[in-house]
Amino acid sequence: MNESLAFAPACERNKQLILEVLQQVLPDSGLVLEIGSGTGQHMVHFSKHLPLLQWQPSEQAQNLASLQQRLDLQAGANVMPAIALDVAETWPELTCQAVISANTAHIMSWLEVICMFEGVAEVLRPAGIFSLYGPFNENSQFTAPSNQQFDQDLKARNSLMGLRDVAELEKLAASHHMNLQQKIPMPANNQILVFRQRD
Repeated sequence: MNESLAFAPACERNKQLILEVLQQVLPDSGLVLEIGSGTGQHMVHFSKHLPLLQWQPSEQAQNLASLQQRLDLQAGANVMPAIALDVAETWPELTCQAVISANTAHIMSWLEVICMFEGVAEVLRPAGIFSLYGPFNENSQFTAPSNQQFDQDLKARNSLMGLRDVAELEKLAASHHMNLQQKIPMPANNQILVFRQRD
């Protein structure tokens, strides 16, 4: 491990598990945008094992340098240079077959989550896939005590953060012409929600 690179233990734990789902739900080719690429650990791993896809990492401007440092050292030719993306600001002009994001919805405000879905709907091609990983509530209830504690910790940091409810996300997606197709249980009380843009 290169000690100069930003490193997230959670990414290292879940990258293979998420990859195994993405291998089933992503298209065979095309451009995949990752919202909130963070340390780049996911991007490097996914792009290596799905080499026929083109990958577009993104991050908020202040985090781009550390992300690009990892990409420069570890990413392959199918990974494009990272771009600045704040979901609540103007989005880059992209046309994507898929969009992925991990552990982002709960650290955004609800307004930012709305902006994320609006932006995803704009960049996705018809029948495109949006894969969203993280801890979510079901029927306005926490699915585990650990998720409830995590939600409390988030709100203590910023009252606008917090776990999002699957039904509310499904409703939001539907308002932007996306249907929730799959809810895939994941370890540590997480899920992957797979939305598909309508034709």
